[in-house]
Amino acid sequence: MNEGMSVLDLPNLALECILERLEPAGLCKMACVCSYLRDMCLSDHLWENHMKKRWGRIIGYAAVKEWQLQVATNKESNYFLAADKGRGILMSYLCKLWPVMLIRPNSTSYIDDHDHDDDVTEMKVSSQPSVDSIVSCYRALETGKFWFPAQVFNRENGHVGFVLSCYDADLSYDSHTDTFQARYPPHGRRAAAIEIGVSWDRLRAPPVETSPHDLHISDCLNDLRPRDHIEIQWRRNKQFPYGWWYGVVGHLEACDGNISYCHCHESDTVVLEFNQYTPGSRWRHTMINRAYHREEGNEADGFYGGIRKLYNKDEISMWQQFWPAEILE
Repeated sequence: MNEGMSVLDLPNLALECILERLEPAGLCKMACVCSYLRDMCLSDHLWENHMKKRWGRIIGYAAVKEWQLQVATNKESNYFLAADKGRGILMSYLCKLWPVMLIRPNSTSYIDDHDHDDDVTEMKVSSQPSVDSIVSCYRALETGKFWFPAQVFNRENGHVGFVLSCYDADLSYDSHTDTFQARYPPHGRRAAAIEIGVSWDRLRAPPVETSPHDLHISDCLNDLRPRDHIEIQWRRNKQFPYGWWYGVVGHLEACDGNISYCHCHESDTVVLEFNQYTPGSRWRHTMINRAYHREEGNEADGFYGGIRKLYNKDEISMWQQFWPAEILE
């Protein structure tokens, strides 16, 4: 770069290539330089990848819907009234960029005093980051102002007999500890519970849009074969919402497990095994009817609901990370 030149003298394409390589903290620093860079640095184009990289694994359809609802009702405006201190470099810069945002600006484009040229000093900027922009959502997540729905593995903290479960909750991020606070809905007569210090590896976006209060309609029953990995809805009683349990498809009692002679996949009865439970446990296995399965169970053992077959190795690995080593095959 020639002496006397600045980053603003670069062609737009070159400047965009540089900005695309910056981390969020770098983008926020650049956005504080001038109005021109502010608008470039806060564009959805640049923040989309950061959102996916940072939050994509745990932000699903339900969270997006909740954010859109908050935007539509202007509830999100309260989240930007004041900046919390002690949030680190990223938060300190982000907090400077949004003093108060109540409505989306009418225009997000540059207004040129003259015909278009490369002299940015000739331009006036009329834009502010809108409340429904990606960067606004990113900040709401990072500051913990936005409680979003997701699912938490092993709410029971690995207590014997209750490992390998997953439950719906509302999550809020704590940047001080890089963990989350989980707010679980009331269960039966129990009041809503809160768990703190939930780590990233215990979280996932809900894999289906089915509410935890509704039965998931199984669409994989005809495909289930021994050794397939599944997760199934389970609830303690009719007043509880569903959680999810991890299991595998087993062989019928009359089958010796020899793959060459196994016909279990032709039977209407499907054996589901939950090997995380000790032998003899009433939750060690259950059987469902392939042709007519809905909700099955009783008040003593709980109720089994809809089934998902797990095809993705990442989904299976996410469950198995919580297993004791001696259980893994």
